[in-house]
This record gives sequence, structure tokens and C-alpha cells, in this order.
Amino acid sequence: MKQAAPFKRATVFQYEGVPPLGQMVPLGLQHVVAAVVGIVTPAIMIAGSCGITGADQTLLIQVSLLVTAVATLIQLFPIGPIGSRLPVIMGISFAYVPTLQAIGQQFGLPEILGAEIIGGIVAILFGIFVKQIRVLFPPLVTGTVIFTIGLSLYPTAIKYMAGGVGKPDYASPKSWLVAIITFLVVLILQNFGKGVLKLGAILWGIIVGYVISIPLGLVEFSAVGQAGLFQVPTPMHFEIAFEPSAIVSLAIVYMVNAVQTIGDLSSTTIGGMDRMPTDKELRGGIVGQGVMSVVGALFGGLPTASYSQNVGIITVNRVINRAVFVFAAVVLAVAGFVPKIASILTTIPQSVIGGATVSVFAMITMTGVSMITSERFDMRARTVVGLSVALGVGISQVQGCLAGFPEWVTMVFGSSPVVVTAIMAIFLNLILPKPNPESV
Repeated sequence: MKQAAPFKRATVFQYEGVPPLGQMVPLGLQHVVAAVVGIVTPAIMIAGSCGITGADQTLLIQVSLLVTAVATLIQLFPIGPIGSRLPVIMGISFAYVPTLQAIGQQFGLPEILGAEIIGGIVAILFGIFVKQIRVLFPPLVTGTVIFTIGLSLYPTAIKYMAGGVGKPDYASPKSWLVAIITFLVVLILQNFGKGVLKLGAILWGIIVGYVISIPLGLVEFSAVGQAGLFQVPTPMHFEIAFEPSAIVSLAIVYMVNAVQTIGDLSSTTIGGMDRMPTDKELRGGIVGQGVMSVVGALFGGLPTASYSQNVGIITVNRVINRAVFVFAAVVLAVAGFVPKIASILTTIPQSVIGGATVSVFAMITMTGVSMITSERFDMRARTVVGLSVALGVGISQVQGCLAGFPEWVTMVFGSSPVVVTAIMAIFLNLILPKPNPESV
């Protein structure tokens, strides 16, 4: 009788195989902790915009955790053309929040879910034809987008470090104290630590920051006591409706976030595997993103995207082992089925998350710089990068500069610097003449 093959042992720097448990668990938890605020907070924000409270709000948070778990597993274990087979965390994303809030305030959650279904189909089509479209995204363009993604995350990190906008302790000395201590722990372990201490620097920083936050009164446990023990989300709990203006605005955001996914998958392979992603990996990653948006909408989940903060972790520690990411997905799935666990994850103060992830966002930015300068960085390249970032960042930072246009224009082009930067980088790269290879 043929015996089952034993698990193949591997290091955390290899994609296949199973690393030692003592490394897999902390490194997997590091990805969970880095992503959890980004998973849960959009659901809370959109629930507020749509006037959803109580059990339905809890359900939105649960579904966000479950959709993220399934989306990540599909990326790790593709189903046919769905999935990239790359070590990425994919799930509910902040990238869509400004547009979703505008739709929610004007219409409601049913219109958000309807627009999400159509947007997911747009992402699937984008992924199917990514090989033909990829010529529009050379390293110069992709690097510019990644660079801008990093820049756009800095204000989020600072808001978190200050304690979270709207929180009672926002901008207080104790919020900054916790954030700075967390930041210093991460910085010291990343640069002077060894072994698991170095690889799991962000997790250990969060643990230290969390422990310090408790006596300072920054951790609130009341929600943990109120949460239930087990709940299985069911499809079509929320109504779904289709509003043309909501569909158009969200579809544009989906196309832009498909570009961001190209950037994140490129950062993953460059930072962790020293190569560019293949057309098949990009196609599968974007198609998987679209499919999970469609499926997730049926359960009340919000749009999905790759997580830049987790990509940043890979560029820092170069851990690409699939088992690490499977463990992270399983933890998120368990939390999704057990509201009490989900509520524990949400008790981590935002100042702790900010202090731990600011270095991650910096690495994302530097990955973009590396891509931009990987080829000839001449006047043409400087023009593409400089003008694209100037317009993208400039428009997003000046509130009301698009007020004379229809509201959807402001929602799409004024809420995130990534949108305008991506469009300008593609446009300038196409129209600006390339220098003669023989010229000096």
C-alpha cells in the first residue's frame, strides 16, 4: 500500500513546503495584524454611511474577514484561471472607500453591492486581456503607480499614529507615545534583530505597543463581551440594486485598482522573488480579485484588492512561503465565523498599527523608486514620473478643486492620487518620444 508523502520541509524564503511552526505562526500572525484594521474599518465606515447598525454591522465585519480569507486562499491555490499562485493577502480594501461612501450616502448599501457586482465583472475582463494591456504598464509606469501608492499611504499611517481621526485620544501625547514606542521596536528589530525577531519585527512591535496601550486606557474591551460565539453568514441577506451612476463611478475605480494590483503583484515578485510577474500571474490575480468581488457582494462583502501593506512586509522580510499565508487566511476565516475573535482583533489601537506599518509604507514607496530607476532614468522618465505624481498628489490634496464638475468626477479623480497618477503615467509614456538608443 502506497504511503502518503510527508510534508516537505522548507524555509520561509521558499514558496513550497512547510516551514517550522515557530516561524510560520508569528510570521502568519504578522500578516493578520497588518491587514486586520484595513479589513474591518471599511465595513465600519460604510455601515455608518448607510445607516447600518447592530447585528447587520457585525455581519458586514464578519463577511469582510471571510471574503479576505477566501480571496487570499484563491490567490494561493488557483482554481483554473482564477488566482495568481503568489504569496499575497487580498481582501476588503480602503482603496474603494471614498467612492463607496459617496454611493452609500446618496443611495444605500443595495446600490453599493449592485455596482460592486458590475465592477467585479469589469475587473475580470481587465484581467483576461491583461497580456494585451500590459504593454501600457512598463516598469516606468508601474513604478510610478507603486511610488504614489506608498505616498498616498503616509497620511493614513500618520492618522493612525495620532490615534485615529475621530477617536477620543486622537493627537494626544499618549497615542503618539505608544506609536513611537511601537515604531522604535520595529525599527530596532528590523535592523539589529536576528532570526524570528527580525522576520517578525512588525508583529513584535504591535505586541509591545498593545501591552503598553492597556494601562494607558487605549484598549476598549466592551465590544468583546457583547460579541457572539459563532455565526455563519448567508447569501442575499442584504438587498442588491443597480444604479447606473454608481456603477459607472465604481467601475472606473475597479479599473484603476486593477492597475494597483499589477503594481502590488510586481512588488511581491520583485521584492520577494527577484523577478517580474508573468502574464499568467497577473491575469489570475486580477481575475481572482474580480470574482471575489462578485461573490462577496452576494454576502454583503465590499470590493476586494491586494493589500499594499502586506506586500510591503514581503519586501522587508522576503518571506514568501505559502504556508505562512495559508495560516494567516485560516486565522481570518476563524475570526469571520467567531464574532468574539473578530472583536478582539479590532481592539488593537490605531496608534499601534500606525507605528508598526509606517516603515512598511516607506518600503512600498522605495520599491516604486527601484522600479522607476531600473531602466534609463533620463529626461523623458523624469517627465513621466514628475508630472504624473504632481497632478495625482496635487489634485487629491486640494479639496474642492474639482467642485465645478459632476460629483462622480470628484469621487473618482479627487479622492485618491493613484487614479490621476496612473492615467497620466500611461498617457505620457505613450505620447512622449523615446530617445534614440544610440544617443548618449
